[in-house]
Amino acid sequence: MTATRHFLLAAGGTGGHMLPAYALAGELIARGHRVALVSDDRGLKIPGAPHELETHVLPAGRVHGGPVGWVKAALAIRKGRRMAIDLIRDFDPGAVVGFGGYPSLPSLLAARATKTPSMIHEQNAVLGRTNRLMARRVDAIAVAYRNIQRLPKGLDLKTHMTGNPVREEIIAIRDEGFPPLPEDGILRLLIVGGSLGATVLSDVVPAAVAMLPKALLERLQVVQQCREADIEAVRGKYAELGVAADCMPYIGDFPERLRWAHLVIARAGASTVAELACAGRPAIFVPYPHAMDNHQTYNVVDLVEAGGALSFAQSDFTPGALAKQLQRMALEQGALEAAADHAASCGLPDATRDLADLVESLVPPPLMDVIRVGASRQRKSAGIAAARREAQ
Repeated sequence: MTATRHFLLAAGGTGGHMLPAYALAGELIARGHRVALVSDDRGLKIPGAPHELETHVLPAGRVHGGPVGWVKAALAIRKGRRMAIDLIRDFDPGAVVGFGGYPSLPSLLAARATKTPSMIHEQNAVLGRTNRLMARRVDAIAVAYRNIQRLPKGLDLKTHMTGNPVREEIIAIRDEGFPPLPEDGILRLLIVGGSLGATVLSDVVPAAVAMLPKALLERLQVVQQCREADIEAVRGKYAELGVAADCMPYIGDFPERLRWAHLVIARAGASTVAELACAGRPAIFVPYPHAMDNHQTYNVVDLVEAGGALSFAQSDFTPGALAKQLQRMALEQGALEAAADHAASCGLPDATRDLADLVESLVPPPLMDVIRVGASRQRKSAGIAAARREAQ
């Protein structure tokens, strides 16, 4: 049994940062460790934290707003660093793990000041600002994609591809395989626009569906996440077309909807891309054009190159272009099944386990673990020697 160790996680205040942190925390707790998490007020309101997880709020500061904003941010980060040093001295973690976002910065700086082993995890295919700042200062870098943009040169030896942690419910979908799609059967379409929906999907997808041949329309079922302001208009468009559609502002049972779907149209956030690849679902991505460093465009490169997805720049995402691809994928025999296989080939269902293994590797085993291992080896050696004497 692994001896209990302490680990401190630090993550920014968005779901993209917090959910992987929660997943790692749950895995480390399941292994018998004690885990604490540092974030801001916004981050700790995001659901999904393990019950046993200890949480702390530290000042972080966000670098924006010109010279005055920069000074305020620097003061907040300095204060947060001092508080994080006190937390590290009190909690005594074996390692500090940062998941990006400004709230992770004070804890990573404090780890360096106290000579505590540290690492960062990058969810996107472009290294974020905080992770770029700390990349040369940490002991390990965990990434989710083969090709990472903005990664400083010379860090290959401490860079490890673990992937993004994915919920167990999503991994179960992978094990079930792609749902059968007979030639005259129902085609099930799932549209996801991120945590708040996306108006461009509400505008383009129903208009593209309207351009499909009648025989395909009669086979179509749709589940679409929409902004509150768009729901009634989208429902009305599908009703006019006679298409069975369920529209909602938030998909609370996303794993079940994903299990149901034959094709997904979505933004390209890191969690969404990881879940679709892990589940083995073909997708049409429309990366959010204003994402920091255009990271959503890079997030889908591996899936597109593997043949598991298509990607449209938002400016090219027109009803005509989408209708053409929907018709091709729906009517070309085996197209969706093949794309599903290609998507699954990019999935990393063991990401949480691999990430936890990497974190544990940063921490030398406690003395009692060494003693137990040494005693076990001595007993094993004595047993082998006795067996050899008997054989003689």
